[in-house]
Amino acid sequence: MMGKVTLRNLAAHKIRLVLTAVAVILGVAFVAGTLIFTDSMNKQFDELFSRVGANVAVDVRAKKVVDGDDDGMAAQPVPATVLKALQGVEGVKDPQGNVNGYAAVVGKDGKIVGTAQDGPPQIGANWTGGGSYDLKSGRAPQGPNEVVIDARTAEKGELAVGDTTRVVTAGPPANMRIVGLVDTGNLMGATLTAFDTPTAQRLMLKPGYFSDIEMGSTGVPESELRDRVARVLPAGMEAVTGEQLREESKSDIAQMMSFFRTFLLAFALISIFVGSFIIFNTFSMLVAQRTRELALLRAIGAARAQVTRAVIGEAVAVGVVGSTLGLAAGAGLASLLQSQMGDAGQGGLTFTATPVIWSYAVGILVTVVSAYFPARRAAKIPPVAAMRDDVALPQRSLRIRVALGSLLTLAGAGLIGVGLAGNGGNPAIPVGAGAFAVFIGVAMLAPVISVPVMKVLGAPFARLMGSPGRLARQNALRNPRRTAATAAALMIGLALITTVNVLGASMRASVDEQVDAQFGADYLVQAEGAGGVGAEVAQKIGSVPGVAAASPTYEGDAKIAGKKASYMSGDVPAVVKGANLEITSGGASIGGTGMMVDEKTAEDNGWKVGTAVPVQFTDGKTERLTVTGVYAKSDLIGSRIISQQAYLRHTVKPSVDAIVVDAAAPSAATKTAIESTLKDYPNLKVSDQASLKADARKQINGFVTFLTILLVMSVIIAAVGVINTLALSVIERTREIGLLRAIGISRRQLRRMVRLESIMIAVFGAALGMGIGVAFGAALQNALADQGLGVLAVPYGTLVVYLVVAAVIGVLAALWPAWRAGRMDVLKAISTE
Repeated sequence: MMGKVTLRNLAAHKIRLVLTAVAVILGVAFVAGTLIFTDSMNKQFDELFSRVGANVAVDVRAKKVVDGDDDGMAAQPVPATVLKALQGVEGVKDPQGNVNGYAAVVGKDGKIVGTAQDGPPQIGANWTGGGSYDLKSGRAPQGPNEVVIDARTAEKGELAVGDTTRVVTAGPPANMRIVGLVDTGNLMGATLTAFDTPTAQRLMLKPGYFSDIEMGSTGVPESELRDRVARVLPAGMEAVTGEQLREESKSDIAQMMSFFRTFLLAFALISIFVGSFIIFNTFSMLVAQRTRELALLRAIGAARAQVTRAVIGEAVAVGVVGSTLGLAAGAGLASLLQSQMGDAGQGGLTFTATPVIWSYAVGILVTVVSAYFPARRAAKIPPVAAMRDDVALPQRSLRIRVALGSLLTLAGAGLIGVGLAGNGGNPAIPVGAGAFAVFIGVAMLAPVISVPVMKVLGAPFARLMGSPGRLARQNALRNPRRTAATAAALMIGLALITTVNVLGASMRASVDEQVDAQFGADYLVQAEGAGGVGAEVAQKIGSVPGVAAASPTYEGDAKIAGKKASYMSGDVPAVVKGANLEITSGGASIGGTGMMVDEKTAEDNGWKVGTAVPVQFTDGKTERLTVTGVYAKSDLIGSRIISQQAYLRHTVKPSVDAIVVDAAAPSAATKTAIESTLKDYPNLKVSDQASLKADARKQINGFVTFLTILLVMSVIIAAVGVINTLALSVIERTREIGLLRAIGISRRQLRRMVRLESIMIAVFGAALGMGIGVAFGAALQNALADQGLGVLAVPYGTLVVYLVVAAVIGVLAALWPAWRAGRMDVLKAISTE
């Protein structure tokens, strides 16, 4: 019998439950889309790595002295003499040396083909006779002016076999003739440019050296062949099996995809968290409206457990439908995400059981948990309530709620503080748990907060809008719990969006301050891609009229006093001047065996001027460098500067990171002259103080926009919650609305009343969320102050826009409930019980 009751209730309240299901659909869509997308990308990477290096049994490479150093040019390359030694090892088949680095081609439009920055790699290599790739047309490169490129790059750049194109590497760009096109399959958006071996060594490494040496096997097991090869290798070299090599590559990608999946799932969980407020609110209102109906069920013999199961059954049905539709929407979302990946997302979608299981588990579980407490309240309705004309659930005291909410808010703030303090462990766990506790705590306090706030928000409406404004304010104040639960959903979304915007504004302000205070050079020349700057560029710039000096700078990694550390190197006096470094002790004359450190590094390690520090470079050799100077904190330079001579002594292929330019008389003409000199270098950019700020703002704005778009999903769900609450509220007040119409209120005034109530709820939620967001943003900025985020900036203009947007959301959310209220038949409404 109770099963039939559940089905009849679903049919009777289908519109209300559809709106509830929307919250489930949107939240589940985010979860399913993330899982489907990452599964699809993982499959594409697996297919790629199964093809690349499939025939490699053993690979010889330099040992990595500095953990995490994946720059092949920074590590020591393998001498060609090792290749000759390997040819005599029993079991080795077809050993060949590989040269890998950065290389890109310029298309017909004069621009580099492919993503210049923060995208798929632009691979330069030596052509070894095919390997993992086959020539699609043309032939292999055979001289210093010949190159083969992948077919997709040729198509994008409108290039063909026989064309001459400019090839960009870390050295001088060269004009080369395309003699062949390579079929690389799906390289996930990466580009391939290949030369003959001597040319590749000259451009990307050094003559007589390889990045690594790979070989097949004549039938000897990989592990045994590895051991044989290892016995003939010189110091500093290692041999690894082909299986280990492929697993390392897959592991790096798997780690990246795992982070990406976790990142997206965090936003999915936010959406589901917001949706749970809506589901809870909807079922609470449904139970309140069906008090008499449920009491009648109790009166005719239904047990408490049966009533509870009936309400939970409705929740399960909503969860199943919402999860099913959410899974379908998730597939569409995954397809959209793939389309934004360009060439990296051309492999189609992969469907596994994982997204299906998680979609239904999350959708049903969240719906049932959200409906559980309303279901329990339904079961406690006494049968005698069915005999009363005026029945309603009793309003409970807010004292326990206020006490618990205050405790949760304070505990959450404490957890956030612990996480941001960075006292070991993963800070995301206490910060996330703390934010969750704060949201729950504030949501519990919201009914108390809403009363004075709603009185203030409603005062202008009551004064300017007359009766509709006064009625709207009274309706919002009538049930603080309902108002607070509806506003809480919007609060969470706006709190997180505000946090992101406060961080973005603080980042922009901090960068502006850093550039103003620390950038003392006139111009900075950097590569927009991963190739670095050629050493000859400094000489070209130095010959430009109006340029006083052009000093190359380098970046590297080393083990300094036994710990991995990054450093800068170059002409130290030029670096000191270009970064406005404040030297607090010692001086900038570090010679060939010196180093400078900032004050914090010196204090943490107990160093002072004259201290000798052991430094192990990526070639495996160790030197003791003497601290010759200590300087004040510099976000642009970092914490260590090492002698340029020391860097060059331990680097086979030096890669210039940037060139600091000092002009005799800075002017637009001087900058134009430098850019004209570098016209053959399409990957180089000349920046002054203003353009450095503009570039930083562009990147920060992109980051803020990306996160805001992801968080908009939670705001959409919150808007659905406002619609749901108003629609149910209109149904609940059917008789009241009929009486208002009977005493003379017009349909227009009635619709205005519903809209104003919606606006007040939306603005209340937005204001509460923005207040929390500003607090979160300020806490994050304070915690990151030592890492470069030294300025707190609150984007007041943006927050005002968000407040206006919240009011617009309130107007839009009220359209359908207001229209429905205005169309009620007066006599039927008055006769409703």
